[in-house]
Parts: sequence; C-alpha cells; structure tokens
Amino acid sequence: MRFAISKGRDAVSGRRSALRKVVAGLAVAAGLLAAPAGAQTFAALPSVPSAATASGEAKPISAWVAFCQAYAAECAVDRNEPASITLTPAIWNTVVAVNKRVNKAVQAMTDMDHLHVPDRWDLAEDGIGDCEDFQLLKRHLLAEAGLPRRAMRMTVVIDEKGEGHAVLTLITDRGDMILDNKTNTILPWRRTGYTFIKRESQDSVAWVSLGRSLSPVTTANR
Repeated sequence: MRFAISKGRDAVSGRRSALRKVVAGLAVAAGLLAAPAGAQTFAALPSVPSAATASGEAKPISAWVAFCQAYAAECAVDRNEPASITLTPAIWNTVVAVNKRVNKAVQAMTDMDHLHVPDRWDLAEDGIGDCEDFQLLKRHLLAEAGLPRRAMRMTVVIDEKGEGHAVLTLITDRGDMILDNKTNTILPWRRTGYTFIKRESQDSVAWVSLGRSLSPVTTANR
C-alpha cells in the first residue's frame, strides 16, 4: 500500500506533496484551465435539466470512509456552498478540460494489480488509479478552480458490463452531468446507460440512495 493511514502525519504530508506535483504537472502540461472545450460545446448542453433523485440514506463505501480519514478536506460538506453549479461557457470549458486532461494523465489500473488490495480510494498521486481515483482527482482540480465541492458528488453506478463503477456527478442548472474515466464525453446522467445506485450526500458526510435509477441509453452503444 503506497500510503498507509497508520503512518500518520508523515503519510499525509507525503500524499500532499505528491498531489501538488500531479496538479502542477497537469496544469503546466496543457494550460489546463484555459483549454477550449472543443466539440463539447456549451450550446449543445440540454435546455431541459434532468436530475437523479435521492431517496433516503445509503451505506457508505468502506474504502470511501478510509479515504475521508486520510483526506478530510476532500470529504467535508460546506452547506454555505451552492448545491448546484450555474454553468457558463467558461465554467463548461474548464470542466471539459479537467475531465479530458485527467483521463489522459492517469494510467488506469485496478487496486489489486496496483496496490494488492481489493479497494482503495485516493487522488492517484503516483499517476496510477482506478475509476474512483480519476473522479476524486477531477473534483479536487475543479474545486481548486472555484467550483463548489458540494455540487460535485462521487457516485456509484452499475455499468454496461453489470459491474460496479464510480463516476463524478456535477449537479448543475442544466441537470446532472457525469464525468467518467471511460470517455472524455461528459453526458447528462440519463444518457450514460448506467444504473445509478448511490452518491455522496450534499448535506453531510454520508451517502444517499438513488434507488437504482435507470438511464435509457446503453453505454456500450454510445
């Protein structure tokens, strides 16, 4: 395990130092926050928003609990922050750029192959990670760019293969938009083809159920 929580302050300091290097490298490599959105234009966003509905509490992911112990600031919920992102062309360009850059910069690898553990959540400090690590790094960078963390929620879905998968939901005035390491295309949640199981609460350090909400488009066919 790269960063054992039991190592205390030294481990936390090491993670933060490594993360600063990753963030600096991402920003310098491609002018991250200034990159244009390309084909994913702001004008093409849905005019009628659609949002997945939370329905009661859900059990947190055990690896997320450990992540929050190591990275408390990444899990904190500030109820003074907006619960929704008001998208503008500039904000949309930033979101698209961060999603694309992290997908390109991080090498995908399972936790078992990488760390020899079944599941671990972190910020891909060494440039390697699996689905949740991609999304956590994206949220970190977007929060650094000024987007409200409260409106960016880690989400568990069932993917097109019938397997568990983690994505990042941006709750916006154009509906719930999904950032995914499987594609650079940011889609409204109803166009992903995924079954939405649960996500982080916007009101506390907890999770809420999404009631196995279905999106009608099959991911494998997009």
